[in-house]
Amino acid sequence: MTQEFDFFGNPQVSKLFDLVLELGMDLHVANTRIRALEMQLVRNGDLKAGEIDSFRPTDSEKAVLDKTRDEFMDRLMRIITEVGPSEHPLREQWDAAIAKRSASDKK
Repeated sequence: MTQEFDFFGNPQVSKLFDLVLELGMDLHVANTRIRALEMQLVRNGDLKAGEIDSFRPTDSEKAVLDKTRDEFMDRLMRIITEVGPSEHPLREQWDAAIAKRSASDKK
């Protein structure tokens, strides 16, 4: 991290702050979209208010939800574990992400 972007004087604190900002942004977007979707479904009569609270996923739905969670956690862990300046994509992490995605696409 360059001095220009090191507001806290400690790279570990700056990474933690980046993580908190990422989580906050994702949480806000997700909550807004979920509430809008639920409101639209209730408005259209496709769902009763509060019905989502009793949702139980099938095995295939659970697999999709688990994959989404794992990808999200990978993104957050990248913030903590990245090396080098955070102002540009990092070659080591980029190569690992591409290799992982290529391997899962071949399955």
